[in-house]
Amino acid sequence: MNSSHIYRSTNLVEPLASENLPHLQGMGRRQRRAAETRLRLFRCALQLFAERGFPNVTVEDITEAADVGKGTFFNYFASKDHVLGVMAEIQLGKVREALTLAKSGKQTIHSVLRRLFLRVAEEPGRSPDLARALISSFLASEGVRGLIERNMSEGRKMVAQIVAAGQKREEIDSRLKKEKAAIQFQQAFLGTLLVWSLHGQPALDTWIEESFQHFWRAIAISGQEQKR
Repeated sequence: MNSSHIYRSTNLVEPLASENLPHLQGMGRRQRRAAETRLRLFRCALQLFAERGFPNVTVEDITEAADVGKGTFFNYFASKDHVLGVMAEIQLGKVREALTLAKSGKQTIHSVLRRLFLRVAEEPGRSPDLARALISSFLASEGVRGLIERNMSEGRKMVAQIVAAGQKREEIDSRLKKEKAAIQFQQAFLGTLLVWSLHGQPALDTWIEESFQHFWRAIAISGQEQKR
């Protein structure tokens, strides 16, 4: 994957990783329209979160930006907090894809994990403002924290399976507990995103690449550090 996709644009209303959402093709007209409306609400919400900060955005702000009624919003989301569930769907879709790739045996586990590390940075890495807004939402809202923790827990389980595959292939140190390695993966990513959001420079892909290589050296079997 070309890491230049990270930090692509501050216009968050443009198409956003739709390949990781339920595909619109094959849906009936009503289903397709509903999926498009839900995604539009999500994109507009992200734009506003980046501009104003999560606590300063109301449901009315989101519906006005998306040009839909307030009742329409509640057809798709129980609250403003639940809008971020779409982000969680996108991120979990990427982890599932990585797990499938790991099980296929077509790439090294190093390549699978590196690609995943880059891909999960795509959405929050669209701008430092958005990254800060997302991070602050975790701190400001108990509902968001619960939502994120549930999805991170599911993500960790899948990353642990990828780590186990790497141990079986003798790429990753078998003495490591796969669950701890999965937590380290998330810690490395979130810590990198936080520091980058405060500085904005150098480009996020540089931060991500360096952090991943440090993570890999910590878990790889000796002699496998540079294996692709």
